[in-house]
Amino acid sequence: MVTTSTGLGALARWRLAVRIMRLDLRAQLEYRTEFCLTVLVGAVWQTSVIVFATVLLTQFSGIGGWSSDQVLLIAGIQMFAHSVFVLFFGRIAHLPKLAQQGMLDVFLLRPLPVYRQVLLTGFPVNAIGDLSVAAALFGGGVVRSHIDWSLASAGYLAAAVAGGALTEAAVVTALSSAALHYPAASQWTAWLQELIGTFGIYPLNILPRTVRYLFTYLLPLAFVAYLPATALLDRRPAPGIPAWLVTVSPLAGLALYAASRRLWKLSLNRYTGVNG
Repeated sequence: MVTTSTGLGALARWRLAVRIMRLDLRAQLEYRTEFCLTVLVGAVWQTSVIVFATVLLTQFSGIGGWSSDQVLLIAGIQMFAHSVFVLFFGRIAHLPKLAQQGMLDVFLLRPLPVYRQVLLTGFPVNAIGDLSVAAALFGGGVVRSHIDWSLASAGYLAAAVAGGALTEAAVVTALSSAALHYPAASQWTAWLQELIGTFGIYPLNILPRTVRYLFTYLLPLAFVAYLPATALLDRRPAPGIPAWLVTVSPLAGLALYAASRRLWKLSLNRYTGVNG
């Protein structure tokens, strides 16, 4: 009886979350010009990646033994995973600011989980533009990659995108958890996201060994796009990366996100308020 009640309570909370986001989106649609400009900003923000793809396809035959079409697949997966992250988890990056403004103290008094309330602080309109550009690049990378598609490979690709989004969410959640107690940690979030966006579109074998290990075993950049693309294209991974890790790479995002949420709970339990 207790289990059923808990399940119904959880379902009701998720319905409330969907309703909040729908109402926030409707409110933002009241200002059509600002809404369209925000969507445009999200699209323009990805111009650098589009320029990279254009130059890659027109001026180079490939990079580090990867053909231009194969590199485009890496860029497409990375960009699409990032846009999914922005749509569903992007507000977590604002958590330190919300704490400094005292909003986190207010969230603690409400029945919804604090983490979910942070995600619901506003519908990320810019993610619409981000997602539209990312989908175009992702589609181009998938079409030009010449993969022998099957139900298994299509499912693996979908899992790779979800895993990439969860990997970035895990990094941002971990840093935001630290920023609750050490505000200077929030400055690392934008830098690490920029790092993922800059180097996540290249095959890792073009990087020095030390950097390659760093982006695989410390900052899990390789799991966002490079390792899944390696598996889909049936390529050998860069030296120092075992083949089994390539195969299970989409699951890394889920494991990392679960670990970051555990860190978040521990950090929130130690949180003493905006003045503490």
